[in-house]
This record gives sequence, structure tokens and C-alpha cells, in this order.
Amino acid sequence: MALKSTIFKVKLSLSNMNIHHYDDYSLTVARHPSENNLRMMSRILAFSLGAQDNLQFTKGISSDSEPDLWNINHDGSIEHWIELGHLDERRIRQACAKARHVLIYTYQDNQSLQWFESIKNGLTRFSNLGIIHFNLPKDINLDDFIERGMNFSISIEDNELWLSSGEERFLVELIKQI
Repeated sequence: MALKSTIFKVKLSLSNMNIHHYDDYSLTVARHPSENNLRMMSRILAFSLGAQDNLQFTKGISSDSEPDLWNINHDGSIEHWIELGHLDERRIRQACAKARHVLIYTYQDNQSLQWFESIKNGLTRFSNLGIIHFNLPKDINLDDFIERGMNFSISIEDNELWLSSGEERFLVELIKQI
């Protein structure tokens, strides 16, 4: 019998000073059985950075034809294609051909830096591609923040994202690779 996704409810209070976007969101986030807490939290951070009226979570890991998040225009075209992790060049090429803007967020320090070094020369031809690395603090255990019902405040300014949950607060540095 196949394992089912675990459902999390997230109340998110977002302040993105970079684009002057301030809103509250009630999100339902499904964590795939093969997904760890770090990746799920990275999806929430990616949502926060791209939050717009039409941005939505997709089937993500369980679908080869969809990203982790996307924003689809009223005419059916894809405005934003957002993925997490270390994509191969073929997947990046397909995403850049399908969407107006493509963002890849990485979150595993050493592995992400090695991945970027190995692929960066082939990425110069994609004018609609951005890659941002989430530099998480080493002393933070994200498992301490994970509950079936979560309340987060996220504040974004320049290349910093502050995540607060109750009394806990930590900084995620956003390192733009491309």
C-alpha cells in the first residue's frame, strides 16, 4: 500500500518590503512521503518570496510535468515556474521554454554549491532563469518548527528573510546565484 502525503495547515503573515506585498495566507501544504521537513519548509519560504494572487502549490515531487509552485495566467500560459533542489539542464531547459519566469531555490549548502558550479556554464543562455540559495543558520533545527498546524510571520527585505514562530525567530540569507 502506498504511503499518503501528510497534510499541514499553515497560517502565514507575510511582509515583503522588496515588492510592498503584505498579506495573510491560510495554506494547506501536503508533504510527500519522500519529502523531508527541510524541503517542505523551503517550499513555504519559496511561496513567501513569490506570493501573488495566483501562486499555488502543485503536485510537486509526485509529478514530472509540474514544478513545486506556479502562477498560471488567465490565458493558461505559465507566468512563474518555481522549483526546489538540483535540477538537471534538460529540466531547466523545459521549464524555461514553458514559463515566462523560472526560479530555482536551493537549500542544501555544500551540495547546492557543488551542483551550481557543475551546471552554471550551461545556464547563461536562459534569460528568464533565476537561482537563489537559502542559506539557513547552522544552529537551527527546523524539526522544532514543524507541527500539523503552524503559525509563521515572514518578513522579507533586501536579501534577508526573517521567519518567526512564537518566540523563535531566525534569519535565512538569500544568496542570488543567477
